[in-house]
Amino acid sequence: MKQALVIVIALVALLVGVIISAPTNLTGVNLSCGEFAASKIPGVYNKDYTLPTTQEVDYFRSKGANLIRLPLLWERLEPNHDGPLDPAYSGYADTFISYATSHGMNVIIDPHNYARYYSQIVGQSNNSATVLGDLWALLAKKYAGNSNVIFGLMNEPHDMQTENWLTDANTAIAAIRNQGAKNLILVPGNGWTGAWTWTSNSYGTPNSQVMLGVKDPDNNFVFEVHQYLDSDGSGSHAECVNSTIGENRVTSFTNWARTNKYKAILGEFAGANNTVCQEAITGLLNYMEANQDVWLGWSWWAAGPWWGTYMFSIEPTASGDAPQMAWLAPHWHH
Repeated sequence: MKQALVIVIALVALLVGVIISAPTNLTGVNLSCGEFAASKIPGVYNKDYTLPTTQEVDYFRSKGANLIRLPLLWERLEPNHDGPLDPAYSGYADTFISYATSHGMNVIIDPHNYARYYSQIVGQSNNSATVLGDLWALLAKKYAGNSNVIFGLMNEPHDMQTENWLTDANTAIAAIRNQGAKNLILVPGNGWTGAWTWTSNSYGTPNSQVMLGVKDPDNNFVFEVHQYLDSDGSGSHAECVNSTIGENRVTSFTNWARTNKYKAILGEFAGANNTVCQEAITGLLNYMEANQDVWLGWSWWAAGPWWGTYMFSIEPTASGDAPQMAWLAPHWHH
């Protein structure tokens, strides 16, 4: 009897271990190039910018990814804030989104604009919060019927009042829900939405205080944070601080989210091809998997057809997979 009990306990422990270490629900990559040459508006397709290809969808899906974050340029999507979506640019995006979602992928629409529209901060001076609401009303109307489309409100708001950004975010959420769209919404914070500065006042009132005021009548939103592992957290250096910096930089945010019963997605993170970064990335992914009550998923920065030799690119080349793909292999959601 005792032996049987020990076996049962061992099996339970094994199962719990499997659950704890299982990959997060949404795992994938930023497929970036649609936001390139942001100063060239509207820009020329396949000269100033391009969109990722169906081959990239197939490649990352074959590896186990089920999430694509798709950076787009707001001014190309919606050239006039009270006008329609641009048929050409939104058409390119829609062709990609339709292919990806019909092949089992989830796609985050990401206006990659840092809370700026034509270089003006949203919600300040003549650029009211309603301009962001206008954009999201159009996108929500278009994609309300596709539950595999996720609405990422904005990429990396910064250098603005956090209270200002909350107003923008709530205006956009209201516009989405007013269209009847039930899609998951990703809400970033101020200060480049850095996980490591979520409780900091370096950019104004901390996100940890202000973003408690997010209002979604459907309660179907999670926070989107970004985290790079170099000395200043900018993602511009090849060196990661140390082998535990990934876990260390997201711990306080994780605790805040858990305390306040929020979930989150790590919308951007990366490391260059070196041993310290490999260990730091592995530690970060393991940490998120062990804290799935908070972490819904992640998307690596970046891949896309024009990244070339960029140190973080996981775009496959003629010689095969990027080195970092081996780091991610155990963590894709299969």
